[in-house]
Amino acid sequence: MTTFETLRRDLERAPLAGWRRLARWLRRRMPTGLYARSLLIIILPMVLLQAVVAFVFMERHWQLVTQRLSQAVTRDIAAIIDLIDTYPEDPAYAQIIRIARERLDLIVSIEPGTELPPPRRKPFFNILDEILSDEIVRQIRRPFWIDTVGDSGVVEVRILLDKKVLRVYARRNQAYASNTHIFLLWMVGSALVLIGISILFLRGQIRPILTLTQAAESFGKGQKMPEGFAPRGANEVRRAGLAFILMRERIERQMEQRTAMLTGVSHDLRTILTRFKLQLALAGDNPDLQGLHKDVEDMQSMLEGYLSFARGDAEEDVGELRLSDLFERLAMEAELHDRTFSSEIDGDDEVLARPNAFSRLVGNLVSNAFRYARTVRVEARRNAKWLTITVDDDGPGIPERSREDVFKPFFRLDEARNLDASGTGLGLAIARDIARSHGGDVTLSDSPLGGLRATVRVPA
Repeated sequence: MTTFETLRRDLERAPLAGWRRLARWLRRRMPTGLYARSLLIIILPMVLLQAVVAFVFMERHWQLVTQRLSQAVTRDIAAIIDLIDTYPEDPAYAQIIRIARERLDLIVSIEPGTELPPPRRKPFFNILDEILSDEIVRQIRRPFWIDTVGDSGVVEVRILLDKKVLRVYARRNQAYASNTHIFLLWMVGSALVLIGISILFLRGQIRPILTLTQAAESFGKGQKMPEGFAPRGANEVRRAGLAFILMRERIERQMEQRTAMLTGVSHDLRTILTRFKLQLALAGDNPDLQGLHKDVEDMQSMLEGYLSFARGDAEEDVGELRLSDLFERLAMEAELHDRTFSSEIDGDDEVLARPNAFSRLVGNLVSNAFRYARTVRVEARRNAKWLTITVDDDGPGIPERSREDVFKPFFRLDEARNLDASGTGLGLAIARDIARSHGGDVTLSDSPLGGLRATVRVPA
């Protein structure tokens, strides 16, 4: 490809890249909430429409009315100049001044002189100054001086005649459309009223969506549904709320059925295990039965772990839990296991969670660290939105490729380890299940201590 073709292709792509950058910039600046976006959808077209209407009005109607008023005032001044030129023998021009005051509503004085004052500065909004000056140039064609900046209610015009100066005072509303602000006030006032009505209407439409969101978040955290929750709002929002209620009822019904089934299975299996234990007790202390004793104990441990994992402590209500009390219990456990333990809390000590389940979540992670490491450090950091708990140890860690597999039930890294050394393989699975029932998760990474870091992140 030649250099020219490469340059042409880059130039063709440049506008597209610019539009993409502009679109990304707008996406970053635009609000993300449905309420704010809905308001923008209503307000922006209204503001644009009124801006266009105001611009057209200012450029066409206001300018046209001002031009015609200025034409009339200039025509009256031209008529007075003609009278002065027609009857130059009247030295005081008393009749001309009277006619201008009574018939034309102009205050006129004729003074001797051959010079006009220096030009005054132009006003910032100079539509009257420009139009009146153009009309005087077009109709009178004599040197003039105007003042539209001084007294807000009066416009002064001076015309240089032969060895005299004609001074004319006219009311501003005679040459200028001064009542235009009424249109602007009505336009802005009606827009504010419509915006207020839109805000009230949108708040009524958004409130059911926010309530549905809170109900879904509570369900995701394992909390009870907000009191008085019922589908409200538009038909689509009502259908979404009803679908959420039906979905929650189905899930809760399935959980109840699962718990009932596991209770029955637990009762049957425990009955069989009890028979085994009784038969082994009747057999006496036979060394040949030591392996069978161990198998029964392992089956009992696996059964209890599986039932605990399947229940997930979902029946527990949400309450307050003090992290300092939890960490004190973990410190006592560390002394029993002859482990070095340290903890730190940054933020509020009390958290809102299912106390027993959350204690078990942190306890499983710390117990897992005690099993493989000598030093364990726990840090809890809480901000306005999230509670983050990190458990660091100096153990052998877990290979990165296996960090997701260890959360699977009954998964063990070393198949050669017996159950006493590595547990039932449900500790991390139960921990993640509890964290997700609170609306969070558990992840594994490398620890600064050289071992494994387990991070719990749940909504505060």
